[in-house]
Amino acid sequence: MAEACGVRRMKLGSQGLEVSAQGLGCMGLSAFYGAPTPETNAVALLRHAIKAGVTFLDTSDIYGPETNELLLGKALKDGLREKVELATKFGIIASEDGKFGFRADPEYVRSACEASLRRLGVTSIDLYYQHRIDTTVPIEVTMGELKKLVEEGKIKYIGLSEASASTIRRAHAVHPITAVQIEWSLWSRDVEEDIIPTCRELGIGIVAYSPLGRGFLAAGPKLAENLEDDDYRKGLPRFQEENLNHNKILYEKVQAMATKKGCTPAQLALAWVHHQGDDVCPIPGTSKIENLNQNIGALSVKLTPEEMAELEAIARPDFVKGERYDSNMATYKDSETPLLSSWKAA
Repeated sequence: MAEACGVRRMKLGSQGLEVSAQGLGCMGLSAFYGAPTPETNAVALLRHAIKAGVTFLDTSDIYGPETNELLLGKALKDGLREKVELATKFGIIASEDGKFGFRADPEYVRSACEASLRRLGVTSIDLYYQHRIDTTVPIEVTMGELKKLVEEGKIKYIGLSEASASTIRRAHAVHPITAVQIEWSLWSRDVEEDIIPTCRELGIGIVAYSPLGRGFLAAGPKLAENLEDDDYRKGLPRFQEENLNHNKILYEKVQAMATKKGCTPAQLALAWVHHQGDDVCPIPGTSKIENLNQNIGALSVKLTPEEMAELEAIARPDFVKGERYDSNMATYKDSETPLLSSWKAA
């Protein structure tokens, strides 16, 4: 296993934001992946991450909902706020029937931001993402309100998550987008066709969420066998038996290569993301300090061009079976918004 080394810093996007080259996805501490981590343990993990140099912390108002932001607020007391780059999100609304809705009208954007500020106990959010695109509101209208929040100092930088290339372009024309958050890993490579080139053309940073394939690239098929009943992953297409039996081939090949390389499968998968470029920051999540340290160790795993090619041959974009999400969650593929001209006319 590769040892943890210092976490380097990187510029995310071209607007001036600097973050740790590996972040921490905080969602699983509070939501979607089974029972929440006990608060004492979660705070200890967050503070350990910061001390170790993982200072780019990623949350959202839908995680819990709301409890994840409250957790980060507690962890960042005692002067730690100034040591981190804090990212949160708005735009997903959970209803009582378990369905998700999406909202990004100006009134909601402002109220969501102010509520996040209160829960986090901060005066400004470093990076504020639109978590999912509201396809009833032109992106220009949403961006107009986000721009006002930047001017008021409530947020420093604007991000988008799961937005199409055309939505990214339209948003960027209103106010510079600092980062686009997208699922990118050895088992989710569809973004390489359109989203990644668009971000690079516009000087937008890329934040890779689920870089370990929601844990699959760390633990393999046994992960699916041990999921709690209320774990969101249980219902995802890629974790269904008919797809899992095929997808485990990918894990087995990554595992064999990692053994040869002297690192863990998780470290190899993370190193692949790190090697995509200096504009990419993966944000693996974990609830265990041991796993966090292991993830930091991925920064010291060096891959040759030949090893990168071998990994990419193993993990062809069309190899994995099953969609990333079920039909209840929107992705960049269905994120187009009305044109501003037609919306005004309506």
